[in-house]
Amino acid sequence: MAPDISATTTLDPAVPAGSDDLYEVARDCMVNSQIRPNRVNDPRIIAAMRRLPREQFLPESVRHLAYVDEDIPLGSGRFMIEPMVLARMLQAAQLQDNERVLVVAAGAGYGAAVLDACGCKVFALEDDPDLIRLARTVLPQVAPDVTLVTGPLAEGCPAEGPYDLIVIEGAVPTIPPHLANQLSPHTGRVIGILCGDGRITQAVMGDKTPAGLRSYTLFDCATPVLPSLQPAPGFRF
Repeated sequence: MAPDISATTTLDPAVPAGSDDLYEVARDCMVNSQIRPNRVNDPRIIAAMRRLPREQFLPESVRHLAYVDEDIPLGSGRFMIEPMVLARMLQAAQLQDNERVLVVAAGAGYGAAVLDACGCKVFALEDDPDLIRLARTVLPQVAPDVTLVTGPLAEGCPAEGPYDLIVIEGAVPTIPPHLANQLSPHTGRVIGILCGDGRITQAVMGDKTPAGLRSYTLFDCATPVLPSLQPAPGFRF
């Protein structure tokens, strides 16, 4: 019988870096206790999350948190979103083979790597220098087919579009218009998380139509906001 490791248990940061077995057990526990019980049944997503070393996409100081069911702080107000939220978002997107996907606020590229393992052609957009450096280290080893793109998140990456799917990894007040404009007119859809005034956020899907995005709510969550996609503060009267 495999060791029973709670989904919310952190790995001891004192564990030597070569102790891959503990991470492997924690990875299985994450899938079995966080992903599958939350109605995620796409075998591609399950297989990818069971295989990919999530810890390698994190700074060393927080690698022991890689498999908790919480958002993980990355510094500078950025977070890696919790595994269950990512898995449910990707399942709702109904991924198709060879779809062109842009991941906005990709961090070091874990979500992009999951999409790549599901058969998509993935472009990972990031603007944080520290996360870009980490992505340049881990992506060539773990998901070499993912294309890392650097630049302002709100601008997207029009040079590689149009996209069948855009995934925003963090909470935003609205879908930036420049991103919506980069969707394919026929198959284009965007999936992200909208934030209001409180802590509760909502994962949403938007389909591109001739009249604009047609959006609908998928589920509630509590995902942190993306700092660079928040409106600039202004005066209120």
